[in-house]
Amino acid sequence: MPSYTQEGFATKAIHAGQDPKQWSHCSVIPPLVMSTTFQQDGPAQHRGFEYGRSGNPTRNVLESCLAAVENGKYGLVFSSGLGALTALTAMLETGDHLICGDDVYGGTNRFLQKCISGIKVSFVDASITQNVLNALRPNTKMVWLETPTNPLMKLADIEAISKGIKSIRSDVILVVDNTFLTCYFQRPLDLGADIVMYSLTKYMNGHSDVIMGAAIIKREDLEQRLRFIQNAMGIVPSPFDCAQVNRSLKTLEVRMQQHMKNGLAVAKFLENHPFVTKVIHPYLPSHPQYELSLRQTTGHSGMISFYIKGDSHKFLKSLKLFILAESLGGFESLAELPSIMTHASVPDDEREKLGITDQLIRLSIGLETENDIIADLEQALKASQ
Repeated sequence: MPSYTQEGFATKAIHAGQDPKQWSHCSVIPPLVMSTTFQQDGPAQHRGFEYGRSGNPTRNVLESCLAAVENGKYGLVFSSGLGALTALTAMLETGDHLICGDDVYGGTNRFLQKCISGIKVSFVDASITQNVLNALRPNTKMVWLETPTNPLMKLADIEAISKGIKSIRSDVILVVDNTFLTCYFQRPLDLGADIVMYSLTKYMNGHSDVIMGAAIIKREDLEQRLRFIQNAMGIVPSPFDCAQVNRSLKTLEVRMQQHMKNGLAVAKFLENHPFVTKVIHPYLPSHPQYELSLRQTTGHSGMISFYIKGDSHKFLKSLKLFILAESLGGFESLAELPSIMTHASVPDDEREKLGITDQLIRLSIGLETENDIIADLEQALKASQ
């Protein structure tokens, strides 16, 4: 008889690192430990915890669970997605070179352009693997991919890029921002990435009530470096927020399945609508990287971008069920105009070059009833003309 293992995604999300027997009270739900400090048996003789910034039982549970569902070995959480970005780039030194995809979240773009002192950054169209490899320099230390990209849904071939980089420079760290798909639909570590990074604020938490970031890795040397940075910089989340995200992981599988179902239905509706010029969704055959999407992922989230023929401002103001707001990945449907909202910090010429115009609308399709979602879009599209 085969030995018992926990291989299923939902099983790991619910149970990994959370055996009730590890706590004296056998609580089924991991305890929320809010203490900032911990009693020691003697000077410098603690039982695994000494100060909340350096470690917390509730945070450890979340980090262990994240590592398990990602097929990683170590998980580290941070006070925000940009906090995770800060920690990862802190591994670089003055004079180092970083390659980044040119179509990334506005906050990432702004941080890499304005906030890193002494680091050289090259932005390339990472949907073309050779662009990334051609950008490598002797001082390149990190490659940062976001796939699918925000908001244009371009894909980077993680496996091809990883193999190409390692054949040239084995010391280059490949980071993949997997926020849009989560580990349920895409496993960057299995495809050769060194680090997978998240804004847990989005789908992984999925309830629009926690801001947090994460990095999951397999390599012990990278874990040790990041663990030091996490502690030294103090960019850690609260135990309460960790408990909230740990709770949310339990329903990640069913949530992502419904996000995909609703999102694909909306994408097909929009693609056939007379008031829509173009729809961007990796699981539509019209997407230029449709085959890569099928090969690299097992599904897509509720993220859709499309170009409207009418007045985008009228459209957004006419929505009734959708909420006009930034962010994404929650159970509620959101709509936004990237050009003046999430990507306003991207220089005008770069936005124009990328195609982030005032006609481009980004949707985060939530978990409402499919017919209600489509009906709201229909009436808003009519109002936009």
